[in-house]
Amino acid sequence: MSLTPDLRRAAGPLAAILGLALALTIVQVSGLAFWQGLLINLGIFLILVVSLNLSNGFTGVFSLGHVGFMALGAYGSALLTLPLREKHDYLPKLPAWLAGLHFDFHLGAFPLGFLAATIVAAVVVSLVALLVGLVLMRLSGHFVAVATLGFLVIVRVVLINADDLTRGSRTFSNVTAYTDLGWVWAWALVTLYVVWRIKRSQFGRAMFAQREDRWAAQSIGIALMPPRLLAFVVGAFFTAVAGSLYAHFITSFSPNAFYFDLTFRVITMLVVGGMGSVSGSVIGAVLVIGLAEALRRIEDVTLLYGLSQIILAVIFILIIIFRREGLLGQREIALDRLFMKGGEAE
Repeated sequence: MSLTPDLRRAAGPLAAILGLALALTIVQVSGLAFWQGLLINLGIFLILVVSLNLSNGFTGVFSLGHVGFMALGAYGSALLTLPLREKHDYLPKLPAWLAGLHFDFHLGAFPLGFLAATIVAAVVVSLVALLVGLVLMRLSGHFVAVATLGFLVIVRVVLINADDLTRGSRTFSNVTAYTDLGWVWAWALVTLYVVWRIKRSQFGRAMFAQREDRWAAQSIGIALMPPRLLAFVVGAFFTAVAGSLYAHFITSFSPNAFYFDLTFRVITMLVVGGMGSVSGSVIGAVLVIGLAEALRRIEDVTLLYGLSQIILAVIFILIIIFRREGLLGQREIALDRLFMKGGEAE
């Protein structure tokens, strides 16, 4: 019995998801902590890169401040799930309504409170992004890059000085370790699907049109603000989700964890893979994390610490000079065509 074209078109993505699920299950059952941690980090960075691609790649509005949304998502989710005793000990000056708030409800073994805290934190961060975007998304070029970098600096300064809420520059610890392979990759697949759908929607076409030539886009009736703002807010939502997953994975962090080093690494992944390509974001994240891990092993052997950062910076420069569009540019790996016959693929 032959499959219909629609089923054959869905077979490629379905096969990829099943293959990923099988690989994750094998790693989870194996109990190999190193590989589990590596895949969790990969999934979190994948969410970050795909989210940043919405703004930097799709609209061409180069943001350097998205890691600030990650920091807000991490602290927001951690505050909502922090056990009440730890809240009292570590944050004695919390407002009463927040001091008594604890998302610790379960549906069987499923930590529903963690999911709720992640979504609540991401929605609040999206509202912040909406307010910030209403101002910053009117800018273009290096102006918006500098302005979003200023936003990142402001977030860091606020987190350091909001001692009653964040413990300031001290380590925020005792966060419940909810994050595992299932949580990370479930959110990664949701992020990939949402961003892929946006790219193929009318909003995505408007994003790329104003990216290529904003004056030509305006001349045919495409407004600049709505697609830019949509990309900025949706990207902030999933960046905050990545922050929540990160916080509940490492369980202890400070504002210094969300600054220039992390920003540079995410941008490197984006540029290497190709700004404007969802598939490129995946490839860029895999290559950079794989290379960084291999170089770290070399550092341990040769004692040349810092070698990985230098080589990644050189690769970043070479990509900008010789292949500015990245490995894939705006192209996508068409998984939906893997099982299509030559005449049926459009």
